[in-house]
Amino acid sequence: MKHLKLKPRMLLAGALLGAAAFSPPLFAAEPSADAINAYAIDNFFLMISAVLVLFMQAGFALVETGLNAAKNAVNILFKNLMDMAVGAILFYFIGYGLMYPGEMFAGGWFGFGGTGISGASPEVAGGNLYPAVDFLFQVAFAATAATIVSGAVAGRMHFKAYLIYSAVISGLVYPLSGFWKWGGGWLNTLGFHDFAGSLLVHALGGFAGLAGAIVLGPRIGRFNADGSPNAMPGHNLALSTLGVFILLIGWYGFNPGSQLAIVGADNTNAVMMIATNTTLAACAGCCVALIFAWILFKKPDLTMALNGMLAGLVAITANCDAVTYDESLVIGAVGGLLVVLGIKLLDKLQIDDPVGAWPVHGLNGIWGGIAAWIFGGKPMVAQLIGSTVIPLWGFGTMLVLFLILKAFGILRVNKEDEMKGLDIAEHEEEAYYGFEIFTTQ
Repeated sequence: MKHLKLKPRMLLAGALLGAAAFSPPLFAAEPSADAINAYAIDNFFLMISAVLVLFMQAGFALVETGLNAAKNAVNILFKNLMDMAVGAILFYFIGYGLMYPGEMFAGGWFGFGGTGISGASPEVAGGNLYPAVDFLFQVAFAATAATIVSGAVAGRMHFKAYLIYSAVISGLVYPLSGFWKWGGGWLNTLGFHDFAGSLLVHALGGFAGLAGAIVLGPRIGRFNADGSPNAMPGHNLALSTLGVFILLIGWYGFNPGSQLAIVGADNTNAVMMIATNTTLAACAGCCVALIFAWILFKKPDLTMALNGMLAGLVAITANCDAVTYDESLVIGAVGGLLVVLGIKLLDKLQIDDPVGAWPVHGLNGIWGGIAAWIFGGKPMVAQLIGSTVIPLWGFGTMLVLFLILKAFGILRVNKEDEMKGLDIAEHEEEAYYGFEIFTTQ
């Protein structure tokens, strides 16, 4: 290597430049105590919100398990566990970069920002979020979108097929449509509003579940030859009720947490308003579903009231930041009506959705998006487009996937295994050892 001879003047200039490059500014301003406190509080708020959303996995697991036969309890719990485990890893390597790419392609339809957690948070909350806690919050949403399908396909789907589905929706389908709005894509440019995911999370999962239920076909004995439905009650409504309460609690991370910050009067007031709207809509949905189902079936039905509460929660999620308290009651009440009508519609169509995933999440996800226009003043065209495209994306992509799995013969278990129960057939485990009365249901 050749050595260059430098003149003394050049050496002095180089030394000065090096000092400027590698030394801190002499008059750099230190962060104020208020700024440090705001950073700490906002990030802690988002971390607690993320934990609450992750806690919703427990709620979904209990709701789905209780509303299905005891012989499938292990299988359902296992699927909910793997939605989180598989989904988090794939969202880390692929999904997060797809959802928040920074640079967009094809007119805001696609982008990829690389694997892992970037050095700068994709969410803009005054530049106050640490990237890792933002990832934690976002991955909790991805797990929620995936696990909605578990209940819709319960009792007759191969575990290996479910793992394939879970990987595809967590790593590809959910992040792409999430980017269209939350990552700054074409729906965001259009003016579409979905504050916390009535459509991007719930409708996506609800319509994916509908595709799965259609391709799988109903459980053995669910419908008679003339098309009339047979009730196949769950084995433990105590679990389901506890699960709904857990989901209600988790929703206080889901909706208020989506404000992304709590420091400052505007943020604090917004968080409290969103939490109150969430509560009112949930309770209105529960009461209206109870009353409407009571009129239809001549008796109060606990499962309808439980699903009514979830329907109110889903319906308010897109618009909870933009409506009044009175409007949130109306939105939740309509959700309670829709969930009962949706369950009746599935029976008419002979589509077997054991937990009502599509009426709760799919149908009311659409209603939440439309309500953001009717009550929240968001652009009509943008809301109608978003409320159509997201469900079609979830349904269409998963319909193709489930049909492929069916063609390869790995989608549905055989009749003998279905009658035996997936706990024994797929896992050789039971949830209730020594309680044969439960395993025969």
